[in-house]
Amino acid sequence: MTMTAPARRSRAFNLANILTYSRVVAVPVVSGLLFWPDDVWSRWTSLAIFVLAGVTDYFDGYVARTYSQQSMLGRMLDPIADKLLVAACLLMLAAEHIIAGVSLWAAIIILCREVLVSGLREYLAELRVGMPVSRVAKWKTALQLVAIGFLIAGPAGETVLPGTTAIGIGLLWVAAALTIYTGWDYLKLGIHHAMDGDAS
Repeated sequence: MTMTAPARRSRAFNLANILTYSRVVAVPVVSGLLFWPDDVWSRWTSLAIFVLAGVTDYFDGYVARTYSQQSMLGRMLDPIADKLLVAACLLMLAAEHIIAGVSLWAAIIILCREVLVSGLREYLAELRVGMPVSRVAKWKTALQLVAIGFLIAGPAGETVLPGTTAIGIGLLWVAAALTIYTGWDYLKLGIHHAMDGDAS
């Protein structure tokens, strides 16, 4: 009598990946709530969902490492989820003029860096070269999320903490500066491997 091995649960639906999926789902929800910029309820709800999504950015990696739930799908989706959340929020905040004038350049710098790094990752992946996330890049991501959180609170946050929007704009510029710094490091790595490839 042969014993049938129990079906293994797909690694696509482990806890670490589910946390990443939740961050992707949060993107249209947060963006949709920001369509009502003058509604205090939608502001605070959008901020709450954004904060929860930001928290999953830490916990999905922690769960994956602690409980051996790493997967290729998770490695692919994790940075994509981060970039979608940041890009969507920046675009919505610019559309409602929370980010306006010269501060738009901070948002443009951040968005351009994300496109640059995504392209470099794809190029280096073809060369089987890893592109590890530096400690400064992690600080940059955390600062971006904090800045966007302040800006999402926006006018509603002013009733609790005067200067909420100004704090968010200031942090966004600091994040943009770190964005340039880390983007340059990644660009140097990509150029180095591209020149090595041309020389071989």
